[in-house]
Amino acid sequence: MTIAESSPVAAPLAPEAFAALAARIDGTITTPIDAEWDTARQAWNLSADQRPDAVVAPSSAADVRATLLFANEHGLRAVAQGTGHLAGPLGDLADSILVRTTALSSIEVDATALTVRVGSGVLWGDVTAALAEHGLIALAGSAPDVGVAGYLLGGGVSWFGRSLGLATSHVTTIEVVSGGGRMLRASATEESELFYALRGGGGNYGIVTAITFRVFAVRDVYAGMLMFPLERAEEVFSAWELWTRDLDDSATSCFRLLRLPPLPELPEFLRGQSFAVIDGAIAIEQGDGSGPERSAEAAALLAPLRALGAAIDTFGVMPASRLGEIHMDPPGPVPGVGDGITLDELPRAAIDAVLELAGPDAATPLLAIDIRHVGGQLAVPAADGGAVNSLPGRYLLYAVGITPTAEAAVAVRSATQAVLEAVAPWRSATDYINFREVSAAPERLYRTDTLARLRAAKRSYDPNNTIRSAHPLD
Repeated sequence: MTIAESSPVAAPLAPEAFAALAARIDGTITTPIDAEWDTARQAWNLSADQRPDAVVAPSSAADVRATLLFANEHGLRAVAQGTGHLAGPLGDLADSILVRTTALSSIEVDATALTVRVGSGVLWGDVTAALAEHGLIALAGSAPDVGVAGYLLGGGVSWFGRSLGLATSHVTTIEVVSGGGRMLRASATEESELFYALRGGGGNYGIVTAITFRVFAVRDVYAGMLMFPLERAEEVFSAWELWTRDLDDSATSCFRLLRLPPLPELPEFLRGQSFAVIDGAIAIEQGDGSGPERSAEAAALLAPLRALGAAIDTFGVMPASRLGEIHMDPPGPVPGVGDGITLDELPRAAIDAVLELAGPDAATPLLAIDIRHVGGQLAVPAADGGAVNSLPGRYLLYAVGITPTAEAAVAVRSATQAVLEAVAPWRSATDYINFREVSAAPERLYRTDTLARLRAAKRSYDPNNTIRSAHPLD
């Protein structure tokens, strides 16, 4: 029997039927008959119109277990969601319970062991702030309001990625309620196949309630951005690609074609302007007091790009806790459509293809095209790593646009697809799950042997296919 064949089939459950679940949990339940319904079902990505049968906000792992047992009893699916950045691929949520993990918000720092345990509703900005008090950092992504759990379950590419590898490879323990309703701890020595599956294999096997991962004694980093008029995009793009070819692993950077909307919350010098941008970070601390000496080396490493003469140059030594500021990700929910793929190379033809569709002479609805340089330690398989223990290729490309209307969504989706098709000749064998914001065939996300193990874990831990995720395995 395949996973799809074992899916539950149910008639729609009336809102009143959830009273039985409400009596079992301490958290809250919201259904379509409640005044708070539209707020409760809203994802961070406002373009996703989520309409589940109910929204459950558990206050504990026991609440999560009760919710999953209820879902199994009634033939419903369950969707775990911290923020909803990746809500787009979920599709129709009929016959599903949306489990919002926001209240699972504990943060426990162990500065001696260099670990932190966080609830699955915690955002990266909160973890960063808690760790900064101890002079520590975690391998967070570029946006502070992304949920820790979803980011880690998909892999996790941070500003320290090229020097320290994928964030998920530094996870030590995952606490989870399986789709069948078992409360489990997954680690290298407990439920090892589940531990393997969760580290990069997404949330297909259960609902995570807490994660423990390693952190690092780093206070400062050499980071910032170089902003050029979009008219210089070809020159800057080419120079950046050349710079990345033999780059020291200490540097992780991104090239961007950025068209900022005329929003009042933006500074006047950015509002409505278009740029070619290079942003990133260079590690300067090795835990041995080498920061000052290394900052001079970092400046020298950046010198070829700085010599281009940016209109705005913010690179310098900054607290590592401020890394979430440099990419200028939206600070709150927005409607958007995006998608991304992994590239093996960026030859001249690929650069020209991107610039033709999104360069200074192009009329495009896209807000940004981000091309992140990977490789380095991200390309080295982690010892005893999970389903995703390294990344293929040398670059991650992601295209996105703001979609306040249905018409805008159609235009942005078309423009995004056009960019991805234009660079398809240089596409890697597999893509990075966290950047795929449309439904993707699992064969595009995992190697054949990895996918076989993930499907076996799915059958073992979620036999009724109760758990649904943005990227199902079948």
